[in-house]
Amino acid sequence: MSLKYAVLAALLEGEASGYELSKVFDVSLANFWPATPQQLYRELERLAQDGLVEARVVRQERRPNKRMFTLTATGRRELADFSVEPVRRPTALRDELMIKIQAMDGTDPRATRALVEERMAWARGKLGRYERLRERLLAGRTEEEHLRDAERVGPYLTLAAGIGFETENVRWCERALTILDQRATR
Repeated sequence: MSLKYAVLAALLEGEASGYELSKVFDVSLANFWPATPQQLYRELERLAQDGLVEARVVRQERRPNKRMFTLTATGRRELADFSVEPVRRPTALRDELMIKIQAMDGTDPRATRALVEERMAWARGKLGRYERLRERLLAGRTEEEHLRDAERVGPYLTLAAGIGFETENVRWCERALTILDQRATR
């Protein structure tokens, strides 16, 4: 899959500037489809050239003008077609920390511990952001009410996947730290 479909899906939330879109990616899509702001801007330009999004310029007085992007009907159709295609590949985890953990034996355990603690702090930070987003999505409703009444449930379901992923990251880090502590006392 290309970044194209992730950008189109993000624009289902409504009109957004490149900057706003990068914030959406940071909060809701980066857990499963990361992209840098530069990649997003390049992709928005390609999508506009292909007629999948439209851009309009918003003039600002004390700041540079900004471009706001929306999905076109063609973009919506292409995204709808994509969303029902079979998934080509199962999820593959590429994680530099896991390579370091695989190779940790015989190295300084304090360095390994620091790496795991850093991952745990990162995961907890993301969990906090995800929980704040969850509260905004629910807007005072119960999960059941939201899932029953919301116009779109896709953002909530992907958010739930991100929460589950980061919760498991924290659980794994806690377990890894316990094991490292036990081995240090031998």
